[in-house]
Amino acid sequence: MLAAVLLDAWLGEPRRAHPLIGFGHLAKWIEQRAYADSRVAGVLAWSLAVLPLVMVLCSVQRLMPSWASWSIAVAMLYLALGWRSLGEHARPVATALEDDDLDAARRAVGRMVSRDTAVLNHRQVAAAATESVLENGNDAVFGALFWFAVLGAPGALLYRLSNTLDAMWGYRTPRYENFGWAAARIDDVLNFLPARLAALTYAICGGRFSAAWRCWRTQAPQWDSPNAGPVMAAGAGALGVRLGGPAPYHGVWEPRPELGEGDPPSAASIVCALRMVLDGVLIWLMVALLLGLVFHGGAHA
Repeated sequence: MLAAVLLDAWLGEPRRAHPLIGFGHLAKWIEQRAYADSRVAGVLAWSLAVLPLVMVLCSVQRLMPSWASWSIAVAMLYLALGWRSLGEHARPVATALEDDDLDAARRAVGRMVSRDTAVLNHRQVAAAATESVLENGNDAVFGALFWFAVLGAPGALLYRLSNTLDAMWGYRTPRYENFGWAAARIDDVLNFLPARLAALTYAICGGRFSAAWRCWRTQAPQWDSPNAGPVMAAGAGALGVRLGGPAPYHGVWEPRPELGEGDPPSAASIVCALRMVLDGVLIWLMVALLLGLVFHGGAHA
């Protein structure tokens, strides 16, 4: 885990030929051939896209010598992580807001979120970026670390591929309402524990544990996503800022519950959210080290 995190901090995501791009093409090819307006077709498509790759990875690791298996595991977790990328996307938003360049901030946050950023004011841009850091801190960092800790490299691969299919198919639109049901629900299941551990991590790292816990308990159930709710509510409470609220999508301002409490978000909120993710990663690595020492010592005993 430490080696993969250091690789991600050093190299970031591959600029060219990222394996997930190839997987996206594979998923589109499968969708073209397996699509039907039914949940059964969605389950079949998800299985065809994910399970063979996970099984191949399991088989390859078993056949490899230990040093090669270790290298594959590090590489797989590195490819599943998006910690440095998170900062590379969020910091330009904070910098533009600090420079009072709203147009640049809107363009930068548009690379992070799917809402209509051209109509956002300073506070709404800061809120969008902060929400993205908190949610993607789980999706791109803590979720991958969790499943790697539980199932090794196959777990990290399973999680990242499932997360990618949710981003491609997990929409409540006429085309994907049924076909994308499996992708959305499987991603919800895989994220259930990591999201709550991420929310707890934010509560600990933010320095406002009681506020984070209160927002998590009272506000998260109001959010549509069962996993994004706890992550963003606890994160907003830990940061002491107010997030959520109406947001524009496809020309329409859609109502959303408010999250957190305290001050309006700003450039500082984005920076603090990134710092909170970093502190959380360090805590997770220390916990993993301690657990490794305990189980390794117990095995030798």
